[in-house]
Amino acid sequence: MATAMLEYTKTILQKVSFDSRLFSRELKKAISRLLPNEVEELKYWLQQFTTDKPELQTTLIYLKA
Repeated sequence: MATAMLEYTKTILQKVSFDSRLFSRELKKAISRLLPNEVEELKYWLQQFTTDKPELQTTLIYLKA
């Protein structure tokens, strides 16, 4: 079950997806604030969300660390 913080993070990432630098910054913040199981859910969501956004796919590297 997704938590409120995870849902809020998804909303923010969707809103800033027009700028890959801003998206990266928000993603880094999210990773540091979410619980490990929420980060795993976010990882799955991001893989789906960035499928048609090649400019954002490079940000997935932050989830592999």
